[in-house]
Amino acid sequence: MAERNDSGANPTKNPTSAERTSERELVVRRTVNGPARLVFEAWTRPELFRRWWVPESFGLTLLSCEMDVRVGGQYRLVFEHGGSTMAFFGTYREVVPASRLVWTNEEEGGETVTTVTFEEQDGKTHVVVHDLYPSKEALDAAIASGSTGGLPEQLEQLDALLPSFESA
Repeated sequence: MAERNDSGANPTKNPTSAERTSERELVVRRTVNGPARLVFEAWTRPELFRRWWVPESFGLTLLSCEMDVRVGGQYRLVFEHGGSTMAFFGTYREVVPASRLVWTNEEEGGETVTTVTFEEQDGKTHVVVHDLYPSKEALDAAIASGSTGGLPEQLEQLDALLPSFESA
């Protein structure tokens, strides 16, 4: 996957980059307009997470969102698409408020580990999402299916919603 920069025509919009950094790793980076504590809350509070996580262009409906955000806690997301349902689930390995989240994705043969870091500077937060797939074939399959393509849109949705989170 080549590096992607979808900064668009809006000069105030933050760019997102996505880069395959090895045979098994995909890294997505974006700065969002909000403090790290708020961005972290958006990733860890189900009522906020539900508002931005599903890429609008994917045509999915998030039916349920269960999140026990603590080391050893689990999450489970159930989506409806085209009359069928699919579930994504895993376990939180690291939870460092406003700094770092690490969780597993256990739904497909093999475990993908996602690490998200939050680094605040001048009231904005640089978010880095690092996915480590169990094999080159697993990452190839994820890219071919389009499942890795949603994060830029998701982060754009998060950025757009952050101002409203202050009152949530």
